[in-house]
Formats: sequence, C-alpha cells, structure tokens
Amino acid sequence: MALGGGRNAYFEYTNRNKRGIAIDLGKKSGKEIVYRLVKTSDVFVQNFRQGVGEKLGLDYKTLCQHNPRLIYANASGWGSKGKESGEPTFDLLGLARSGIMNAITEPGLPPLRLSGGIADQMGAIMLSYGILAALLARERSGVAQEIDSSHLGSMITLQGLHLAFVCALGQEIPKLSRDAVANPLWSHYRCRDGKWICLAHLQADRYWPSFCRAIGREDWGKDPRFANAMAREKSSREIIKVLDEVFATRTAKEWMEHLKSQGDFICYIVNTVSDLPNDPQALVNEYIINYDHPVLGKVKTVGFPVQFSKTPPSLRCPAPELGQNTEEVLSEYAGYTWDEIEELKKREVI
Repeated sequence: MALGGGRNAYFEYTNRNKRGIAIDLGKKSGKEIVYRLVKTSDVFVQNFRQGVGEKLGLDYKTLCQHNPRLIYANASGWGSKGKESGEPTFDLLGLARSGIMNAITEPGLPPLRLSGGIADQMGAIMLSYGILAALLARERSGVAQEIDSSHLGSMITLQGLHLAFVCALGQEIPKLSRDAVANPLWSHYRCRDGKWICLAHLQADRYWPSFCRAIGREDWGKDPRFANAMAREKSSREIIKVLDEVFATRTAKEWMEHLKSQGDFICYIVNTVSDLPNDPQALVNEYIINYDHPVLGKVKTVGFPVQFSKTPPSLRCPAPELGQNTEEVLSEYAGYTWDEIEELKKREVI
C-alpha cells in the first residue's frame, strides 16, 4: 500500500482532513496534554482493548471529570459487555464471527474473505452514527455519555434483514447457485468480454415479454413453460443455461446499450472496484473526486457519500505526517504557550 513520497494508501484515506499530534502517554505531562485538550473537545474516540484506557488514565470516568459534556466513544471488537469484551480482534475476525463470510458464498463453497477492511469501516461508520446521535441528545437534553460500537454489532447491523429472517423464522434466507436461481431475471450473466451483466427485475412477469423480444427469443413469450414467474421457477435451470449462451454473444457494454434501446430494463454491468474511479455516476455525484495532493500531485480519491445542499463537505487537507500538527493544536486548543511547548519538546513529551 506504499505510495510515492513515503505515503501510505491506507493511512491517506482514513486520516485525511485530520491534524496529527504525537504525545508520550507514558509521561504525566503527556496525560496532562490530553486532559487540557479534552476540556475544549466535544468528542474523545479510542480503540484500545478494554482496560487499557483505565491504565493510561484516559477512561471515561477520568476524562468526564475534566469535561462533563464530553462524548466518549469506544471502538471495540465484541462490544463493551460479556466475558469476551476484552479479547483482541482485527477486521478479519469481525468478518468471520459476524457470519458474512458464509453469507456471501454459493452453496457448497468455503467461506469467502472480503478485502478492503469491511468490518473496520462498518465499525467506524456505526461509531460516527452513534457520535452524531449522542451529540444531538446532548444538545437537546444536556446529557453527555459514553458510547460503544463494535465489529460484531456493526456487521450484524449490515446484515440486519438477513438476521431478522433467522430470528423470526429460525432459518437463513436460502442460498442458491447462480445456475439454479428461481428468477432468471434476477441474476448475473457472463458476457463475451469476460465481464458480467446483472439483471434486477424483481417483478419478472412485467418484463418477460419485452425481454424475450430483446434477446431474440420471442418463442419463449408464448411457451407455457415460461408463462409466469411460477412456471419459470420450475424451468429456471433450462432458461439460465440458454441465457448463458445468449449473453456470451456480446460484450457487457454492447448488451447494456442493446437492452436500454429495447426497453426500460433494470440492469447494469458488474463493476470491479477498479472500474469505480471512471463510473460516470460516481464522478458526477462526487463520490470520486479530484484532489491536488501536496506530495502525490493530482490524484483521484474517494469523495463523500452524503450530499448537503447548504454545507457541502470538502477534502481540505491530506493525512498528516507523524506529529505534524502537534505545536499548533496544543497552542490553539489547549492554550499552551510557545515556551511551554518548547519545554515539552526538550523533555520528549511531544
């Protein structure tokens, strides 16, 4: 994940728009810096293993003495309660324990590992959701509090609908192989160029006649074996086998253009992650943005998923280098004088 100029891709994305400080928390003066920063802060976020915050004197009980209005946010692995709450975890274990590694595979296949830090990112997203809710509660009721978001809880929420089926019915949503799905118009097919096209016609009967015409199989529209959704479910393997042959005759782009010209079909090419920086909808909605990085130069990067009409978000600065903003943060937010900052540097507290 190394970039030019000693930069790291993982660090660049997760720490943009932040300022970075470096403090030795093993020293009393280092803890005092945190306490002074906390006095003027709205939120304190930490992802230490359970018990480490207390040992460092950075737990909720201690910090709220310095700022009773502080929102204290924990990012954990398995939640704040239970005998396993202090156990270590990483993204991969979040994927494993949450069940998603099994949920995304076809029947008979081994668990599938998801790349890209999905559990880490979901945990962070849910933590930010909790922080915003806690800030709103504080502004409306005056109540400050400690919150917790975990890998396990966040990944369960991501699969909430699936898990709701298990809770209500005692069984998972059935998994079917691609060549045996009940609705052939709710599936994906490999095209001549190796790319796949995905069809998402949940109301298949509505689209079936025009789809048959679009692929040159008008005879299917009159065949009683395919007359409605229930009939097609019984014949799905036969239909899918033919559709595999049909879609293999053109590229994915050609099929997209053809289907869109023939009717209001609900379909799209199955993108790779590498396709997204050039996806027209991602670009026009600024989910992918251009950024003039001070070290890397002009680059594309991930934008923002939510649009605001009056207060649009922006990428203001890249990820900081180690301790890059220590002096200005201590001066601006903790009220340290430059003489005090110099003394802290001499004692290697910062």
